[in-house]
Amino acid sequence: MEPSKEYLFNHKGCYFAAKETTPEYIDSLETFEIRDSDVFLATFPKSGTVWTQNILSLVIYEGHRNGTEDVENMDRIPWLEYNIKNMDYAALPAPRVFATHLPYYLTPRDLRNKRARVIYVTRNPKDVVVSYFHFSKIMYTLEEVSDFNLFLERFLAGKVMGSSWMDHVTGWYSHAQDFNILFLTYEEMKKDLRSVVLKICNFLGKQLSEEEVESVVRQATFENMKKDPRANYEKMHCWRLEKPHDSSTE
Repeated sequence: MEPSKEYLFNHKGCYFAAKETTPEYIDSLETFEIRDSDVFLATFPKSGTVWTQNILSLVIYEGHRNGTEDVENMDRIPWLEYNIKNMDYAALPAPRVFATHLPYYLTPRDLRNKRARVIYVTRNPKDVVVSYFHFSKIMYTLEEVSDFNLFLERFLAGKVMGSSWMDHVTGWYSHAQDFNILFLTYEEMKKDLRSVVLKICNFLGKQLSEEEVESVVRQATFENMKKDPRANYEKMHCWRLEKPHDSSTE
């Protein structure tokens, strides 16, 4: 069963959410102006994107870390290919941080020339597909598929937003030499969050005190993220249901 064209379109080998972007906009990203201070968080859907967005916000922005600024994830780290709020990305102050589900070959040309920094997070595909299935049932931008077996069939065939998990992951890993990139896994984040925070700080050249590192780790736990509307999807108006599924923080 093919995905509905109302929800997805295929452009240059990758499926995108039809309600949120266009082929023309995707093509325009080829010449998107990259700054050396930019940071890009690249993931396949449901691989820990929101969690890592929150960690990056806590690491980079002191106001986010100490609670003096109330800025949502979507505003702090907007989506490159889904400019949902029609933000003027060129006007954003440095360091700009973007999230993206783009495959490596559709990212801006200068990013593929080792400008800026990329953090790529992967997750066990078995957990990805289960989380993705539940997520698709609550997001109005995604087609609701009530049968898990049908969703699994589409997932394995690469007929979901983001297309093939295998192609996405192997593409980024096999072209690592084209990027200034740090690879992380969802599983290592769960196992040793503090170590991952330190890796991110080192990669970004961000000097944090021991007390600040502990603050980041404490606030970035799943339990605290679910309580923090800045760090989850609570304020987003994109639900079929009144209350988001717990997987929204993933």
